[in-house]
Amino acid sequence: MHKMKSVQAHTSFNNKNDISIDDFKLTCEQKTQTSHYPLASDVVKNIPIYQGKHLRLYCENDAQSLACKTELLKALKDGPGVIVIKEAYSNLAHLDAMSQVFDQLLMEEKESNLGGDHFAKAGSNSRIWNAFEKSALKQADTFMHYYKNPILQLVSESWLGPHYQITSQVNTVHPEGVAQSPHRDYHLGFQTEAEVSRFPLHLQTSSSFLTLQGAIAHTDMPIETGPTLVLPHSQHYPLGYLAWRNEAFKDYFEQKAVQLPLEKGDGIFFSPALFHAAGSNHTKSQSRVANLLQISSCFAKPMETVDQYAISQALYPTLKEHWQSSLTESEKTALLSAVCDGYAFPTNLDKDAPIAGMAPMTLAQLTVQALNDNLAFIDYLAHLNSHKNRRKA
Repeated sequence: MHKMKSVQAHTSFNNKNDISIDDFKLTCEQKTQTSHYPLASDVVKNIPIYQGKHLRLYCENDAQSLACKTELLKALKDGPGVIVIKEAYSNLAHLDAMSQVFDQLLMEEKESNLGGDHFAKAGSNSRIWNAFEKSALKQADTFMHYYKNPILQLVSESWLGPHYQITSQVNTVHPEGVAQSPHRDYHLGFQTEAEVSRFPLHLQTSSSFLTLQGAIAHTDMPIETGPTLVLPHSQHYPLGYLAWRNEAFKDYFEQKAVQLPLEKGDGIFFSPALFHAAGSNHTKSQSRVANLLQISSCFAKPMETVDQYAISQALYPTLKEHWQSSLTESEKTALLSAVCDGYAFPTNLDKDAPIAGMAPMTLAQLTVQALNDNLAFIDYLAHLNSHKNRRKA
C-alpha cells in the first residue's frame, strides 16, 4: 500500500511540485462513521444528515446546545467536512418572502449583473453580491424573520465561535447552466498558486478555519438541477490549496464527488477547504436558487465589506417593535449575532478607549442595551453615530 507522506516531510514553504494525487486519494477514501454522529438522523454518501426540528430544540438549552456544537464541529473539522440540515428553515413563508426580495434586487441590478461567479462560466448564473446588506436595507421585516433563525447561529458558532460576520451572495443557476470547476474557497482558494506558495503550510491549514461555507436552498434542488458536488474528507489534505487546479485532482473529483438532493429550506454547510463545485443544471426550465453564506471569524477579514451600522440603523425600528414581545431569547441572540459586530477590534483607541474592562463597548452591546431599555430610534441613532465616529481612524 502506498505510504502517505507526513506533513513533516514537506518544507515549511511548498509549491505545486509537492502535491501528491496518491496522498489525496488516501485522504478521501476515509469512511464517515455513523456512530461518531449520534445526533444525526442518517449518514448518506459519507455526509451526516441533521433534522432542523431537532436542532431547534437543542438551541433552547445551553448544555444540549454545547453538545450539538461539539458534534457539528467534529463533522466539519475531523470528519467529512460537510453536513446537511433538513428543514434548516421550517417556515417557508419567511424563506419565500426573502426570495421575493432577492427577485427585486436582481431586477434592479439586471443591467449591470453581467458576470458569473468565481468558478463558473459567465452567463450560467445570476449573482447578487452583498445580498446580506442589500436585503436588510431593502426590507427590514423580512430580513429580521430570515436571520432570527437560531440554527444559523448554532452551526456558525460550532465552527467559528462568537462574533462571526455573515456575508451572503445569492446565486441563481439557470436551466442548462454549466457546472463550476472543483475548488476550495476563500481565503486561499481565491489566490493564485504562486501566491499560495508564499504562505507557510501552517498558515495555509489554519486559514481554512476562519470561514464557514453554507448554502440555503430557496428552491427544490433535485439532482438534475445540479446541487453542490462535494468530496467528503478532502479538506484534510494539507496541500489542497496548491492542488485543486491540477488536472489529476480535478479528474479524481469528477470520479468521486457526491451530490445530495435538497428541498427548499434545507441547508448545506462545509469547510472552505473541502473540494466542491456547483453542479450543472440539466433541466430545461427549472432554475436553482441558493443563498450562499460565507461566514467569517471575528479574527478574519470577510470577503465583502458589510456596513453593520447601516444595517443596525435600518433594522432597529423593526427589532424594537418585536423585541419585548414576539422574539424568543435564541432568536434575539441569533439576530444580534448576524446584524451587529460583537467584537471590539479594530478601533481607534485614542477615541474609543476601554474604560470598564479590556475592550471598548461593541455595536452589539450598544444595540442590546438600547433594545432592552426600549430606547427611541432618534436616541439610538445618536448613540450609533457616536459609536461609529469613535471607532474611525
